[in-house]
Amino acid sequence: MVNSTLKRAVGIALLAGASMGANATTTDLGMVSASAPTTFTGSVIGGSSSFSDIFTFTLEQPNAGSGYSVVNFPLDLGSAGTLNTVLSTISLVSFGADNAFGGGDDQVLKSVVLPSAGNTQNHISLTWDQPITGGAYLSVGGVVDGSLGGIYTGSISAVSPIPEPESFAMLLAGLGLMGAVIRRRGIHK
Repeated sequence: MVNSTLKRAVGIALLAGASMGANATTTDLGMVSASAPTTFTGSVIGGSSSFSDIFTFTLEQPNAGSGYSVVNFPLDLGSAGTLNTVLSTISLVSFGADNAFGGGDDQVLKSVVLPSAGNTQNHISLTWDQPITGGAYLSVGGVVDGSLGGIYTGSISAVSPIPEPESFAMLLAGLGLMGAVIRRRGIHK
């Protein structure tokens, strides 16, 4: 009895100590438009701690996919210290059928974990080539190794869908009709 109580107390103390070195924030970015990327910034104050930040958003409808990029922003402030992060992972997650953040049915769509081709500890990116409806979030994780903390910046870009061939056919038919009307008016003058 005493042994299990002691084990439980030690476990709680270890978890409390580990959580003091971790940093996590959640930021709502709102609607991400296909006309311009949405940018975001994350920061962690204090050195030698891990972070796992979440950026929630909704992509403009309709969309044909999206791109995500996160970049370390190192700063050397001389004798005052440094700001630097070591990026390790980003994950794109859908809110799921209930369209609620953390509702229990959130679905990981894609993750990039270092080491991976084309990514470094200073820059991680991923693309998703399918439409996303409803809410989603980007989870960014890493470790701070600057003496004062770390800063990173990122962007989310929605991709507009490519018009169907029928749309192009209608556009060409309309332009042809306009040309015929203009030509006919020119002949009858």
